[in-house]
Amino acid sequence: MPLPNFKLSQLRMLAAVAEHGNFGKAGLSLDVSQSAISHAVASLEEELGVVLIQRGRHGAHLTPIGKEILAHVQQILSLSDTIVQTANVARGLEGGTVQIASFRSFATHVLPPILAQFQEHYPAIHVKIHELSLQKEVEDSIRTGKADIGLLHLPVDETFDSWEFLKDEYKVFAPSHVALSADSLTWSELLQHPIILPPANDSCSQIVREHFEEQHQALNVTYEIKEASTAISMVAQGLGIAILANLVAQPVPETIQIYSLPVKLERLAGYAVRQDALHSPAVYAFIEALQRNHPSRLKS
Repeated sequence: MPLPNFKLSQLRMLAAVAEHGNFGKAGLSLDVSQSAISHAVASLEEELGVVLIQRGRHGAHLTPIGKEILAHVQQILSLSDTIVQTANVARGLEGGTVQIASFRSFATHVLPPILAQFQEHYPAIHVKIHELSLQKEVEDSIRTGKADIGLLHLPVDETFDSWEFLKDEYKVFAPSHVALSADSLTWSELLQHPIILPPANDSCSQIVREHFEEQHQALNVTYEIKEASTAISMVAQGLGIAILANLVAQPVPETIQIYSLPVKLERLAGYAVRQDALHSPAVYAFIEALQRNHPSRLKS
């Protein structure tokens, strides 16, 4: 006689019906339809050649042979869980740490939903986030092994493998009383006002300053402010116009006007790892989580 060809999913559904005494509730517990539960149990009964569930107005109950078989089913399901746990331990996913170096804006606006999803799947893996201000600091953290993964500006050099996750436009943030041309902001209009930028060594500030040079525009910075929230508060008080990456500036008060630069400027953001590093299974698992959310691969 050939061996039965039943599936683990059928056994799980049988166990769920036995626990809840109802096909509908069993389906809800496994996040499948009632009809899927009914079909799975019927198929299992056909495969085994016995009736496992007695169906009636008062619910679904195990037959005597169903009770005997359920005891074996529970042993099989327990062994199945043990197999998965053993494999996870071998892959290093039942523990370990992932070190991430990131700009604050990326850590604030990009990482939280990914972290929530990751922790749900791998609760035993500890994720540490190091918030940094400079591109060089993030790159050096990866190179020296202080961080496994870096969230940073792209492109990076060939010592890294990198992936893109978003493009973030630089915007002009102006006080409510300043009248600028919304549809066609000019350099001369912009440069008539005090300019607020991060310090010259800040990565975002460097991108803005290089952009002005490429456009042959003289940029005279009135205030160099490290914290974007402080810069936005100064704009709200009418002290000047800030030029910041949109993600960095959030949240922006409704009273502040937002414009694009006369020539559009974006920063390309991504995540990178050291190409020659031996990454732990936990690090690979986090890279997979990032790729599920932002799958574009960039060649270094």
